[in-house]
Amino acid sequence: MKKITLMFFATVLVNSIAQAQKGEEIALYAQVPGAINSDSYKEQTETVINVHPVLWTTKVSKPSLTYFKAANSSKTDAAVIICPGGGYGGLAISHEGYDVAAKFAEMGVSAFVLKYRLPSDEIMMDRKIGPLQDAQQAIKYVRENAFKYGINPNKIGIMGFSAGGHLASTASTHFKRECVENKKHTSLRPDFSILMYPVITFWENTHIGSRENLIGKNPPQELIDLYSNEKQVTKETPITFIIHSNDDDVVPIENAFGYIRALNNFGVKNEAHIYALGGHGYGLDFKRVNDVWFDRLTNWMKNNDLL
Repeated sequence: MKKITLMFFATVLVNSIAQAQKGEEIALYAQVPGAINSDSYKEQTETVINVHPVLWTTKVSKPSLTYFKAANSSKTDAAVIICPGGGYGGLAISHEGYDVAAKFAEMGVSAFVLKYRLPSDEIMMDRKIGPLQDAQQAIKYVRENAFKYGINPNKIGIMGFSAGGHLASTASTHFKRECVENKKHTSLRPDFSILMYPVITFWENTHIGSRENLIGKNPPQELIDLYSNEKQVTKETPITFIIHSNDDDVVPIENAFGYIRALNNFGVKNEAHIYALGGHGYGLDFKRVNDVWFDRLTNWMKNNDLL
């Protein structure tokens, strides 16, 4: 009981720090593309207690970015757009979003938490591209407003957890397939990718819930191939950092291995840390291994001139 209580208060403390560092929430669009209006579709956020409390957001119809300003004392010119996970059925927006953004801001990196639309025929003309539209629009917004935020437009990365990792890897491999209006021809390509226990493939070893939520229960083979991002890697795919665990029983480790093989085949620089233990969905709360994955990420960013 004492251990659970301490974990609870530690989580509350981290969440309080994250809330304090949050800046403006930025609407991604003046008019959401391909939207179908539904009066009954109302965004919901609830606190879910598993091991510790997390904020769980569903029914997003108005996508946004929440900005976390980099600490002035150690400010860099890099930025990260963060995609929380949730199987394309919800967003674990606190521990895979706000808490991580606060950590980046503390180390001097501007961070933006992407609250993306979740696939739904109720509010989207094409549910398959809604999340990708929001990721592309987020990259476009941050790049076009880089000067405003003190960001180098060539140091804008995308990060994703679980199904958010699928979205981040989709943005990293489908950037030539522009799904948003782009009158200025702004590059939609992230400059680097950070993938946390990511869903990558929609073939064997996929997370079936993510696949069904995005492309349906009986998708044609061409859609399975299109959204199996290990098949979409090219030499232009951005440099990539991956964290995964061998004991992940939600998203199998083969997702990471398949993407690593594809990156290697095309000569794309990548670094992966595969832990024996860890499970799935831990965010920053990585207690089962005597290591801090965020320290490994920090070193990778320094080694690639991002810090």
